[in-house]
Amino acid sequence: MFTEIETLLEPIRRLHAEIRAAVVAACEATVVADLAAIVKEAEGDTIYAVDRVSEERLLDFFSREIAVHTPLVLIAEGLEGGEVVLPLGTEASAARWRIIVDPIDGTRGLMVQKRSAWILTGVAPNKGPATGLQDIELAVQTEIPLVKQHLSDVVWAVAAQGARAVRYNRLTGEERPLPLHPSRATTIAHGFAYISRFFPGAREELAALDEEIVMGALGPVRPGKAHCFEDQYICSGGQLYGLMAGQDRFVADLRPLLETILAQRGLALGICCHPYDLCTELIARELGVVVTDAAGGPLTAPLTVDADVSWAGYANDHIRQQIEPLLLAALRKRQLLP
Repeated sequence: MFTEIETLLEPIRRLHAEIRAAVVAACEATVVADLAAIVKEAEGDTIYAVDRVSEERLLDFFSREIAVHTPLVLIAEGLEGGEVVLPLGTEASAARWRIIVDPIDGTRGLMVQKRSAWILTGVAPNKGPATGLQDIELAVQTEIPLVKQHLSDVVWAVAAQGARAVRYNRLTGEERPLPLHPSRATTIAHGFAYISRFFPGAREELAALDEEIVMGALGPVRPGKAHCFEDQYICSGGQLYGLMAGQDRFVADLRPLLETILAQRGLALGICCHPYDLCTELIARELGVVVTDAAGGPLTAPLTVDADVSWAGYANDHIRQQIEPLLLAALRKRQLLP
């Protein structure tokens, strides 16, 4: 017998499949310059033409498939004001769910066909404006593959029930169960581990943090040897998937912590991670990944489109015990944490 929130899984997976098909078709049919055309400079991010391919489906789908049965608050970047209550005209207090969606996480990499993007959705019981990431009880994450790639992974979780995954073949339409396991390694040595530093402005400080942590964990570099590796995946959903799938052992995104340092230099912080980028972190935790805020506490953030979020992910408790004390010490030394 499905719980009430589990009845949303099938329609959300269908929505993800529709978006995946539409975006891949657009990538196949459209030149990069057209997909990369800037449609709108939003407060939280830049919206490109390819984003519109997915966003235009959200309102129609949730209105038609879910809101006719149960009122909801839909939260997504492309919506006016960042959210809308469905059915239209309903008071937010009457909504049963708050559903936060990132229709394409990893837009820039996808539109130039460098790397897969992801569709992210998190569902939480409506607790008013205070509803946060910590309240999400259902999360679904679907890969938008490159045009030359025929396989696409889908992962989902219901709180306290574990996570499931399938691999979809878009040539045959078949789905097969996909076993996902975070890395069981007890050290970051010879694995992938990194602090996100995607954009100019804060790279120097972030790289210094990264270097200090790695050296503290693994000691001096030996000639001709690699301590560990990094892979700057410009996509928070993709980073979470890397931890879920055993590809990465440690990832941290600390950009919001550097706002004061940058302001002292007359520099703006630029783009940061937002709650919709992390709305599927429940899946990672259900698989055994340790996800925290920058200070090592539970990850919390309001379900809005503009909140800046710092986070850290560890493949397991052994990696956390190796890295977290070094991370916290490095942040406190720079007065980036209370």
